[in-house]
Amino acid sequence: MILAIDTSLGSGVAVVTTDGDVRGVAERAETRGHAEVIGDLILEALAASGAAPADITHVAAGMGPGPFTGLRIGIAAARAFAAGRGIDVVPVVSHDAVALEALEAAEAPDLVVVTDARRREHAVSTYRGLDADGIPARVSGPTLAPAAPSVPAPAAVDTAPVTSHPALDAARPAPALTTRIPAGAVGVLAGRQLRVGRIPELAEPLYLRAPDAKVPGAVKRVST
Repeated sequence: MILAIDTSLGSGVAVVTTDGDVRGVAERAETRGHAEVIGDLILEALAASGAAPADITHVAAGMGPGPFTGLRIGIAAARAFAAGRGIDVVPVVSHDAVALEALEAAEAPDLVVVTDARRREHAVSTYRGLDADGIPARVSGPTLAPAAPSVPAPAAVDTAPVTSHPALDAARPAPALTTRIPAGAVGVLAGRQLRVGRIPELAEPLYLRAPDAKVPGAVKRVST
């Protein structure tokens, strides 16, 4: 079984079989306080699935994009659980999980995933359907773009490189702002990546911008 953890927006944990059966999900919509709830969510998801920690064979970590502080909490929890069990972490682009859920619901063959990156910016990824392995075919992003003044209902869009926002041109309505990363889809996607050996090379999270905190530079010596 796969334990999936994502804190790139709210906090979500799911237990999913390697063939894509979602057995248990625990989520919180709040975009802050990830550290306070992530442990409880892991326990809740395991209990809902009827699985024990020893049943987990892989941990899927949502790698963003997302804000620095919240995102790293989920990744740290995934890595800590995996280290304790001696199992592998499977990185997943969080936008890809959103796309997987939407594309499998047949909402549109092409779509744009947009999440709040704060500071009046959005994180944007574009997709063109599912590929032969059932993995969302991402054709651009994730990248930062200025936030649109308003966010209307979802709309299908052409998938050209994103250079502005709304996603592709001023005549087309902006896509809906995603407010939830489905933890179950993170686990399902990780299972598909494992089956076909397509593990993303994501050693570092997709922060998209540097953190506010900086390492201090050398202290200047003051002559007397």
